Amino acid sequence: MSYRRRASPLHAARAGAGCAYCLALAIAALTLSNPIALGALTLTIAAAGVGAGVGRELRGAAVFAAPLAVMVTLVNALVTRDGLTVIWRFGNLPVLGQTDVTLEATAYGAILGLRAVALILCAALYTAAVDPDQVLRLFRRVSFRSALTASLATRMVPILARDSRRLADAQRCRPGPRPSRAQLLRATTSGVLDRALDVAAALEVRGYGAARRPQRVRRPYSRHDLAFGAAAVAVIAVAIGSRVAGLVPFQAYPSLHAPAGLGTVLVAAALAASALLPFADRRGIER
Repeated sequence: MSYRRRASPLHAARAGAGCAYCLALAIAALTLSNPIALGALTLTIAAAGVGAGVGRELRGAAVFAAPLAVMVTLVNALVTRDGLTVIWRFGNLPVLGQTDVTLEATAYGAILGLRAVALILCAALYTAAVDPDQVLRLFRRVSFRSALTASLATRMVPILARDSRRLADAQRCRPGPRPSRAQLLRATTSGVLDRALDVAAALEVRGYGAARRPQRVRRPYSRHDLAFGAAAVAVIAVAIGSRVAGLVPFQAYPSLHAPAGLGTVLVAAALAASALLPFADRRGIER
């Protein structure tokens, strides 16, 4: 999964607005525990991926996240001893001891699994819809050399992976046992210092650090920047405000309590509307 420029409002927004938008969705996923609100937020993130034209990338992330969610649910159901409603008795297991699976532990494990799915989808949306070069430019304002270091590091990773594949192919052509991963790693990392010296020499020849840095030109905020920035603020406000006001109640232990009242439905609708409204304006998305 990698970033590719597409014609969508999220791609048209600057990196700061995209980062704030994805971070707001992740904060909302960590804040909410009610299954209706959290499920609506997860569907909203998937819909945002479709609106950004990266639905295929989010579908691949969901395929990876689904087994993880099932594993989290099973582990929490087997390990947690809290809860009053026993739904299955396994007896005395070798490592876990006396194991009684409760409805409350299973339900809370499902909530944790759904939260993990929502966070993975947020990360996939960020990776596929936010320009990484613009993100590095944001860090350049804090430290120019740190941004350059991070940029070079991200560019060197695929180069080292390609070198390791070539070394593996070359060693497989030789007679004898196949090389281990440790041998390939040692052979690949042995050239890292040489590559770093070559890059440093190239930067020195090009006058890096000697020339004056160009004056930064401030680009005015576009409608998409303002829309996604406002959406990020609205999502965080709805998630935290509903949690503080008790509009999305949820209690797993000792007995399960997750009412589906009007307040919960309104919060779910508000989250979806706040997160998806910026995709309605598709003017200027080709730039």
